[in-house]
Amino acid sequence: MIKVIVTYTFKFHIFFIKKMFLFSKNMNRKAFLKRSTLGVSSLLISPTILDEDSKLKKIPLSSDYNSFAVATWNVKSATTVAGEELNKGTDSLNAAVRGVAIEESNILNTTVGKGGAPDREGNVSLDACVMNSKGDCGAVMAVENITHVAALAKDVMEKTPHVILAGEGARKFAIEQGYKAEDLLTNESKLAWKEWLKKSKYKPEINFENHDTIGMLCFDRDGEISGVCTTSGTAYKMKGRVGDSPIIGSGLYVDNTVGAAVATGLGEEVIKTVGSFLIVELMKQGKSPQEACEEAIKRIREKQIGKPNFQVAYLATNKKGEIGSYSIHKGFSYTIYKKRKCLNIDSKSYF
Repeated sequence: MIKVIVTYTFKFHIFFIKKMFLFSKNMNRKAFLKRSTLGVSSLLISPTILDEDSKLKKIPLSSDYNSFAVATWNVKSATTVAGEELNKGTDSLNAAVRGVAIEESNILNTTVGKGGAPDREGNVSLDACVMNSKGDCGAVMAVENITHVAALAKDVMEKTPHVILAGEGARKFAIEQGYKAEDLLTNESKLAWKEWLKKSKYKPEINFENHDTIGMLCFDRDGEISGVCTTSGTAYKMKGRVGDSPIIGSGLYVDNTVGAAVATGLGEEVIKTVGSFLIVELMKQGKSPQEACEEAIKRIREKQIGKPNFQVAYLATNKKGEIGSYSIHKGFSYTIYKKRKCLNIDSKSYF
């Protein structure tokens, strides 16, 4: 059967070349050779002359063996969702965005998304940023009435010529993109705010409810790293205050040739040392993720007199899949989903 097909195909090639030669009278020699060569070569590799045994078979990629998701704090549900997305073949950025969306919707978490603690005027405003493996990034700051600001930051990156949208402009863009506007202040957060108003004392709490900014890094099956950082900011902040979370290089930084890092804790202190960028640069110089995180905390400690009354913590990974974390005070932990297992791990600390 194959012999008959090949013979027929060869005769067709001769017929095709004759036709092309006659057609060449109306074009130059160079154009003729180019067209005839392309035509014949495409026929020569035609799958009609291949038997069943020689057809290429699609080889499935390895499942979840090398991919993983890692996030600040004890957020197993969010990290599991991201990890399972990676198992399906979802790219690292979309996996991370879908993962943190779980915490953004969790009204029991008063540091992220809906249910987040309000500012001094009783308004909840959210910040977020994303960065993909190509170095593209997007961020939103001081956004009210929109729950899923990580996804919104991704839309800023993909659908606008900008990197950052803030305040009312970010909210308006969200509505245009189909996001639902809703009141983010829950009854529980409102009651806590009214209680705070009695003294109106501003003092960020260390490891508040064992939660804070959610930073997530995802390493997909293609070895691509992306990250997301999302938060409602410090409780009872001044209206318009923005911390490190939506600032590329402070709350999050990704260099796909090296690794990535995220920060959590008091944003003002992270901004002063551009913490996440610093960690990635230290890894680029040869330090492990753990060594880089420890050095970044050391840079903050060097500026303090005595024991700091605030918390900052870092989480990082490199292209080898190694993970490092370090904080000023005890109490910080991170969650990792890998090989279909999700674990929460206590971090090392300076004190």
